[in-house]
Amino acid sequence: MRRAWRQADYWATLYLRTWKSSVVSSFITPLLYIVAMGVLLGGFIKGDPSKLEGATSYLAFVTPGLLAAQGMNTVVGEVTYPVMGMIKWQRIYFGMIATPLTVSEVVLAHLGFVVFRVATVSAVFLAVMAPFGVFESFTGVILAFLVQLLAAVAFAAPVYALTTRLKDESGFSLIFRLGLIPMFLFSGGFFPVSNLDTWMEWLAKATPLWHVVDLTRMLVLGTVDGSTALIHVVYLVALAAVGWVLAVRGLERRLIS
Repeated sequence: MRRAWRQADYWATLYLRTWKSSVVSSFITPLLYIVAMGVLLGGFIKGDPSKLEGATSYLAFVTPGLLAAQGMNTVVGEVTYPVMGMIKWQRIYFGMIATPLTVSEVVLAHLGFVVFRVATVSAVFLAVMAPFGVFESFTGVILAFLVQLLAAVAFAAPVYALTTRLKDESGFSLIFRLGLIPMFLFSGGFFPVSNLDTWMEWLAKATPLWHVVDLTRMLVLGTVDGSTALIHVVYLVALAAVGWVLAVRGLERRLIS
């Protein structure tokens, strides 16, 4: 942790030089989604809690899903092209491990930066949505924020591991088209997955985004089921742990072997 923390000045300098480019994607785009899907479209949807997983309005239903999806999109953007660039084009990782830093410390620092990015995005998102009156529990909102940080690692580590194993950026199109977009649309963010066919419902529930969406929604709506919440947390922790091991091994293979 000590050596990983020493890399904070690098990541801070990088972010200060590039933060303006992330304003639209990180802050403005989610707000437009909320207005379009939650406020405008939601005005035509009856807020039946029995059909909206306890939400009294479609806006309250869709907000946790968009929060989780925004975190996922932020993560994937930070561990695809940036990681490929630091390995293949800019070769910054090679300079890092030429110092006393180890590969695991380099990975830890990069994932820490990803968590920071998700934390800023999620905090602003929650602050913007608070005046809309869609949150039922202040404690639940704080816990939902912490869930986004756990989800950041759960998403980042496996995608990071996959990036280290790609020879070039052409494989990213598959990540976006076969992974990111289907999860964004069919993991319970915009409608209950129970509306899907049985096999599609189970497939949706196997995705990490559904676990994040469902856990976030339970927390902000104050409808927490302890056993289900525990399953979600265990799933995300296990995914993060496996992804971490694969990420370190993948980067070691690219930099050292």
